[in-house]
Amino acid sequence: MATEFREIQALPATDAATYAEWFACLAEPVRVRLLHAVATSPTGITVGALARTLGTSQSTCSFHVRKLADTGFVRVYKRGTATIVAVNEACCTGLPHAADAVMGLLGPRSCCPENLPSDVTVRALDTEDWPSVRRLYAEGVDTGLATFDTTVPSTATLDAAWLPEHRWVADIDGQVVGWTAASSVSARECYAGVAETSVYVSVDHRGRGIGKALLHKQVTEADSAGLWTLQTSVFTDNRASIALHHAAGYRTVGVRERIAERHGTWHDTVLLERRSPVN
Repeated sequence: MATEFREIQALPATDAATYAEWFACLAEPVRVRLLHAVATSPTGITVGALARTLGTSQSTCSFHVRKLADTGFVRVYKRGTATIVAVNEACCTGLPHAADAVMGLLGPRSCCPENLPSDVTVRALDTEDWPSVRRLYAEGVDTGLATFDTTVPSTATLDAAWLPEHRWVADIDGQVVGWTAASSVSARECYAGVAETSVYVSVDHRGRGIGKALLHKQVTEADSAGLWTLQTSVFTDNRASIALHHAAGYRTVGVRERIAERHGTWHDTVLLERRSPVN
């Protein structure tokens, strides 16, 4: 019997060169430890504190910081007289994305996680749910991690934007604690099955699997309805949301650099998408 081989697509040379530069920069244990120390310091860390943490001289630490900064893993700036090192949040997604690309793991992923929370009911959004939905939207605006919006859109605006059959709320004991919705990305017929999604969870109810339950409902209903691609954009430092979407079958497409501005600061976002295995 003849063996069939599927045609494979080579990794683009430009991507390979970029990833090789990243991996080469990290081919030094001190830099790996240094990057870890910086990435786990939410507000940045001084070079002196880094040197003490790693048990190296300040000059050695400064040398490796420069190497990481040249490659883009960290950013260095002054705070008074101190030199602060902070992680480049885009790399927190970009580096795993590079590893996934090299290892061929960027194809569609299965859906969905099991062990959904038993106390959460996900149901269609009703008219009386709009005040709760907008309240949760406001919580997301306040975090600075959920949206570029600085004010909450009106009910009429959201109602007009969201697909009627793809808006869901999570309910615990009669209280709306989260929502997810999908919007059409284009009026063109060729994109009729492509939708942009959002998910919000109450600040007081995070860590209870509500987001998991919402995305499970979102993607399974989208598959049944014939939507073939769901896409979403997430701030690079919102790692919890990125992990949540990966668990629901989304894959990282890439990082969109300085895609939009919020309160005078430009931000990167991670573009994620899920291709339906049904359609």
